[in-house]
Amino acid sequence: MPSMSLHTTQGQTQTVSPRLQQAVRLLQMSSLDFAAMVRDALNSNPFLETDESSEAAEESLQALEADSDDSGVGDIAPFDAAGEDRELWRADTFCGTRADDGEGSALERAPLEITLAAHLCSQLNVMPLPPRDLALASALVLSLDEDGYLRLPLHEVIDATSIDPPPDEAELLIALRRVQALDPAGVGAREVGECLRLQVPGIACAELRSLAMAIVSEHLPALASRDIAGLARALGTTPQRAEAACDAIRRLDPRPGWRFGSAHIDYVVPDVIVRKQRGQWAVSLNPAVVPRVRLNEVYAALFQRHRGAQHGDMASHLQDARWTLRNVEQRYATILDVAQAIVRRQKHFFDFGAMAMKPMALRDIADELGMHESTVSRVTNNKYMATPAGVFELKRFFSRAMVSTNGRACSGTAIRGLIEEMIQAEPPQAPLSDAAICRQLAEQGLEVARRTVTKYRQMLRIEPVDKRRRHG
Repeated sequence: MPSMSLHTTQGQTQTVSPRLQQAVRLLQMSSLDFAAMVRDALNSNPFLETDESSEAAEESLQALEADSDDSGVGDIAPFDAAGEDRELWRADTFCGTRADDGEGSALERAPLEITLAAHLCSQLNVMPLPPRDLALASALVLSLDEDGYLRLPLHEVIDATSIDPPPDEAELLIALRRVQALDPAGVGAREVGECLRLQVPGIACAELRSLAMAIVSEHLPALASRDIAGLARALGTTPQRAEAACDAIRRLDPRPGWRFGSAHIDYVVPDVIVRKQRGQWAVSLNPAVVPRVRLNEVYAALFQRHRGAQHGDMASHLQDARWTLRNVEQRYATILDVAQAIVRRQKHFFDFGAMAMKPMALRDIADELGMHESTVSRVTNNKYMATPAGVFELKRFFSRAMVSTNGRACSGTAIRGLIEEMIQAEPPQAPLSDAAICRQLAEQGLEVARRTVTKYRQMLRIEPVDKRRRHG
């Protein structure tokens, strides 16, 4: 019969503590997300404060300590309710952080955002309209989407109104025309063609205006496919005039509602800035993204002086505050180290442009700085570098090596830069196809497959050859 027994074995395993997991997650955050996390910590942790002036904190702590001998501050009971309020208020007074400054809150100073509906209704309200007509036009305005389009069928708008007697479709069409005459031009359209037709009368040239109206009314597919030759034949005009009319149409706004409202936009804020100083490329942190946070030494000194077992929550807050400060320091020190290593290895890119980019892997930076490859990957994720040539994500500087026919290594970024330069130099009447670009690269010793050229062109957001062709 099989016997049952217990065995004890010893072994070593690596475990990641919750604090280390949190530190890794913070390192991978973008600067905007990290700043939001620090703001939350400032709002919830009494031991953290905005670093307005480090000298003010030192002076306030010295003043508090000097005053404790004379006024009996050191003799108060630990965190007595009345004494706590009095001493913390005094500490805040020393630090100059009283909220009653008479300037009002940030929300009171924020500009009022005007929505599309409010903008349109303000125009309707100054028109001499009967109450029924104003109510119908307002109902249509409230039915528009964020693009400024009326996506609902008219009968659904009729059902949603509480006007008695209910309007018929003809009456609602009149109200729709009234809304479509408001600013911005194109608002109230039911599809893209109608939106463009409402804006065409704003084209100054009468000939181009006539051609543009014909194109948006009858030849939208040809406009989308850039079939200039087909448009010229259908309109009975020259390719040059058809091209000019298409250019005028492309300057119109297919989403007029986007000019209003409070759509959230995430702007790219660089984490590091690269400048040339005395002939050398220097890297510095962007001070705008580094949180200005510090430990409130006044509160920390009071707590350390009167701490007790009953104040476990405050001790946890103080520990979290110090851990947050260490994370801020470690995060930006690591970002700066990685950015400096990238600039050292990609010096030719900053001197000569994208075509001088060298092949570089994450392991190259990790070995140079003594980091793990995954740490470098996290540091370069969602981090950006401002250079004289533009703002680039740190990951852009990493690419695998592609060996040319002469045995030299070339990066994919350099090949993309070469492709972009070829397309910029191509004649508008005879643009280069992906196959032609592939042949020209081969002539320069770079064997690149056509599908790779297509992928790089799409990464550069360059349209295919038939949509780049222009008629001279």
